[in-house]
Amino acid sequence: MRLHILGSGSRGNCALVEGPEGFIMIDNGFARCKVLDRMHELGLDERDVRALILTHEHTDHVSGISVWVKIFNGPLFASEGTVDERKYLSCLDFETFTPGDALEVAGVRIETFPTSHDVVNPVGFRFSCAGDAIGYATDTGMLPPRAMELLADARILALESNHDTQMLRCGPYPRHLQDRIASDRGHLSNAQAAEALPALVSERTEHVVAMHISQENNRPSLAVRALAAALGAELDNELGSSATLKRPGDTADLHIRPAGQNRPFSVL
Repeated sequence: MRLHILGSGSRGNCALVEGPEGFIMIDNGFARCKVLDRMHELGLDERDVRALILTHEHTDHVSGISVWVKIFNGPLFASEGTVDERKYLSCLDFETFTPGDALEVAGVRIETFPTSHDVVNPVGFRFSCAGDAIGYATDTGMLPPRAMELLADARILALESNHDTQMLRCGPYPRHLQDRIASDRGHLSNAQAAEALPALVSERTEHVVAMHISQENNRPSLAVRALAAALGAELDNELGSSATLKRPGDTADLHIRPAGQNRPFSVL
């Protein structure tokens, strides 16, 4: 499997898991033209999208769906109650599931797990196929036990690293918004992601992607440095834009990099 991240952050989110039968789209918070442009930039064909699944109903994750479905006939999946929170979603033919359910979609097994965010039924995912696995969790203020279980031992781990706590507390946001972000129903900080990482990474983990990095309260280099320090990985350059954990023998090295808001990239 492969993970293609079209954008991750408060101004829009969309990613694609590539399996044997095509792409499973995770969220769609961009205008259709932007999704298409970014897919084409990565050499991807929109006709290969087989399904769409939501993490939750916040606008930066769902605002593009009502236009996207005009050119898309595949199934739509969301947790129970999620689509009812947005009128433009409630009129669409979503198949609903309970957080904790497992789905079989386009040749891929999707195990869902509850996350902790200020919405109805937020979820994260573990995508599995032919012995390969991708873990995906953003927009959560904490990682419940089931999330830790299903995110562990994935070859690709996409994990929220939203804010630097000092930047958040010294930044421009009003106190009530700072408190919301830092709460158990807000967003994972660099420190929280770093604390969880040693329990999630195994010898088969080859990629860790820092997701949903705040443009106001974080820097990609700060997220990378925090995650690298947790694993003993070395920075690839002075800018701290990526890091690598060198492994002996035939075991693949582990690479750490940040997802961005404006530049798509693929994890193979």
